Amino acid sequence: MTPRDHHLLRYSLVFVWLATAFVSVWELNGQSLQLLAGLDGSTPWLKPALILSGALVDLVLGLWLWLRPGRTVYRLALAVMLLMTGVATAIDPSLWLHPLGPLTKNLPIAALLLVLARTATPQTRR
Repeated sequence: MTPRDHHLLRYSLVFVWLATAFVSVWELNGQSLQLLAGLDGSTPWLKPALILSGALVDLVLGLWLWLRPGRTVYRLALAVMLLMTGVATAIDPSLWLHPLGPLTKNLPIAALLLVLARTATPQTRR
């Protein structure tokens, strides 16, 4: 993989994480809240807290991928993505069948993260 390919893949993931953080907050009382419809609604602050916490994690990962790329952040991003995929599956397994692929897109993202972690150059292994 060329350094240019590496940058293209990395910046596409930076965009995914930063856009997800932004949209999660922008849609806090809309689509973001609807994704958590399967959770118990007896604690009114829980859903917004989960959304904002997830958005903060996405923001931190996006900035880290952008500013300090390396194997550590690629592996952490993979772990967080797997955790969030598991949580989303537990809340609403039908998301795997959604035509726009809110969970199925995580399979190629996992592959990208694994390739980036494996091919990180010494300059990006900080």
